[in-house]
Amino acid sequence: MTAEPRVLSGRYRIDEPIGRGGMASVYRGYDLTLGREVAIKILDRELADDNAFRTRFRLEAQAASRMAHPTIVRVYDAGEDTRTAPDGSLRPVPFIVMELVKGRLLKDVIADGPVPVTDAVRYVDGILEALEYSHRAGVVHRDIKPGNVMVTDAGQVKVMDFGIARAVSDSSSTVAETTQILGTAAYFSPEQAKGEPVDARADLYSTGVVLYELLTGRQPFRGESPVAVAYQHVSEAPVPPSEVNDTVPRALDTVALRALAKDPFQRYQDAAGFREALDATVDGRQPSKRQVGALTSELYGPNPRQAAETARSLRQLSTDTTMKRTQAGPPVAWIWAGVALLAVLLISLLFWVLTIQPREDLPGNVRVVPDVVGMTYDRANDELAAEDLAAFRVDEESSEVAEGNVIRTDPASGTSVEPDQQVRVYVSTGQQMSTVPTLAGLGQDTASTALTDAGLQLGTITSRNDNDLAAGTVISSDPAEGTSVASGSTVNLVVASGRVAIDDVRGYTLDAATRQLEDAGLTVIPQEDPNCAGANPPTVSAQSLPPGDVPVRSEITLTYCSGT
Repeated sequence: MTAEPRVLSGRYRIDEPIGRGGMASVYRGYDLTLGREVAIKILDRELADDNAFRTRFRLEAQAASRMAHPTIVRVYDAGEDTRTAPDGSLRPVPFIVMELVKGRLLKDVIADGPVPVTDAVRYVDGILEALEYSHRAGVVHRDIKPGNVMVTDAGQVKVMDFGIARAVSDSSSTVAETTQILGTAAYFSPEQAKGEPVDARADLYSTGVVLYELLTGRQPFRGESPVAVAYQHVSEAPVPPSEVNDTVPRALDTVALRALAKDPFQRYQDAAGFREALDATVDGRQPSKRQVGALTSELYGPNPRQAAETARSLRQLSTDTTMKRTQAGPPVAWIWAGVALLAVLLISLLFWVLTIQPREDLPGNVRVVPDVVGMTYDRANDELAAEDLAAFRVDEESSEVAEGNVIRTDPASGTSVEPDQQVRVYVSTGQQMSTVPTLAGLGQDTASTALTDAGLQLGTITSRNDNDLAAGTVISSDPAEGTSVASGSTVNLVVASGRVAIDDVRGYTLDAATRQLEDAGLTVIPQEDPNCAGANPPTVSAQSLPPGDVPVRSEITLTYCSGT
């Protein structure tokens, strides 16, 4: 006997499993309320038992659900169900309900073999388009890797799991623990590997690793353990992609090396800049091998292997007793003078470092407004309070900053103010939404007014023949009535043309012609042709309206030959 399908929160039916990751299992599911297929991600029990993680997970899922973009897998809902354990206790079951994407993971595409350069550029451009949108909304992904990127059957790139990596890292005590949960350190930025705070530029570094892997078929840094790989991210220089795969244009070397810079300030500063550089490689001039080498030296310093060889050579010279000096050394006085000068410089530098204390140079009655843009209001309030400043919240609609996050402050960050001064904190209320009203059956002008009243705009109008509706009557709308959309969105209408198509019924029997025309909504007036030779059964010899489109509810006279 087949077990009854499990339903989460009385709404989401769980069907067959479709994926498995380091943190969760993914199932095909069905939303019983809205009647649509979905993907349901259920967290592993170890994470579900962590109260701090569940709280952070819910908040990050809510932030991700506010992002709507073609290159981002939509998060429809996030909740928590319960399940009875074997010992009879109730265990929490956190879950996310997402858009069901039909396609393949990018990691599976890579596993099939080398990816053509044009496809690699297109995939990375799609990832950057998603990051460009999410970063404007104040959401940093933190775990960009091929396993979190889908390629649909139509070739569209979709990035998933926004916010989950932050929920993990904020709930993990060590970098090693976070690495274990995320499953790999191959795509970590150096600042993530060192446990430092990260921003949007960490996502760009990880995207650079994905680009490198697409171009070469392997990651830039590999090791026997996550720690070994993390060390290389921090200290080793990557080999240019064209030296691994000679079919890669050198123009892409410069893009990949720039994205993989150890210093975040030497990378692309935003996704838009990364995309521009990537697009420019399609028709751009190819740099020379020397120019690529110069860029590598600029971003990563001297080649580590060359530095090691130099050190070994110096050690050998210093310990080889068979080597004889061929010229006299410098005078002793010069040596001592150099030592003294170096000592003075070091002491001066140390004194300068110890005496530079910018904060103490400020008068006691001066405070500096901290940078709280992108933070939640509660965190921004705490940051301002720590500086003896009072926050005054002002809500403002924003389509670019996630709901609840700070858009800007007045005075701006870095401004010197007096203690206890009030700082206006502008907080995003998110994008205003509107509901598509009921439009079917309304006249076109009335429907246009209803859309305006709902804060929406009239889009394209398509005419369609309908047997029953007068011209200009709305048949349907796209999106459909009751759909929640962003205010100001356009709604397309299908309206009745006021006409109906009829066939040439000459030669039909009178009964068959009458049935067909009446089904089309016309009124049939039969008329016997006195000059027509008899026919049995009666047959139509002429019709008053020609074949084609005619006004709805028209009258049509059918002339027929009688059988008598």
